[in-house]
Amino acid sequence: MKEADTRDIIPADFVRRMKFYLTSPQPCPYLPGKMERKVFANLAVEGAVGLNDSLTRSGFRRSQTIAYRPACKACGACRSVRIDVAAFTMSRRWRRVLSRNDMLQRDATPARATREQFRLLKRYLDDRHPGGGMTDMEVRDYAGMVDASPVRTAVFEYRNKLDMAPGDDGALQAAALTDVLRDGLSMVYSFYRPELAGRSIGSYMVLDHVKLAIELGLPYVYLGYWVRGSDKMGYKSDFRPLEVFDGETWRPLGDEEI
Repeated sequence: MKEADTRDIIPADFVRRMKFYLTSPQPCPYLPGKMERKVFANLAVEGAVGLNDSLTRSGFRRSQTIAYRPACKACGACRSVRIDVAAFTMSRRWRRVLSRNDMLQRDATPARATREQFRLLKRYLDDRHPGGGMTDMEVRDYAGMVDASPVRTAVFEYRNKLDMAPGDDGALQAAALTDVLRDGLSMVYSFYRPELAGRSIGSYMVLDHVKLAIELGLPYVYLGYWVRGSDKMGYKSDFRPLEVFDGETWRPLGDEEI
């Protein structure tokens, strides 16, 4: 790891305010045979909320107390995308997804890890991402992932309201760790009961965040990085019209790019 020369990838005003570092090359988790590097900075500083807002608008992603962005000179496949809430239309396909999950109730909770959330995360990782970088996570690691947020973060829990007995919240079905930004919602990580995959519950949570952004008067839902050709990340292009950060500004993602 070394301090990064950020002149070509980070706006100049950020350079003056923060130190950015560059990781060593390592195998890309999304595209076989590729190597990746990231530029990153520590968000555990004064003014973290405003910095996270600004960095997210500049194509960065947050993980715990770190803001990062791909910095691969030979590849630009990882591209930050967001949904323009005003332009987004609930198509027939999306209305069916909403209908199939109509029994779910969303509850906003503070960014505090619970054992129930962790048990659900482990089931999700073991089924959907076996052998991945997070499968060895222990409860203290999950607590660090959630509790360490230096910005405005919530955990949105989804429970089956039809199964709730009086005085019972019902079993946790899905959850989304989400940053609340000045101009939108940034979905940091989401997970769910593996047996619910047939109901497209991952897509449902994205759609529900669009609905929540409308309720809150926020213009965007940030989805993190879209990677063309990646089974893990390519699904995000389904949520069109989508905006992509091209290194300088946000613009519509064209059909010919997908």
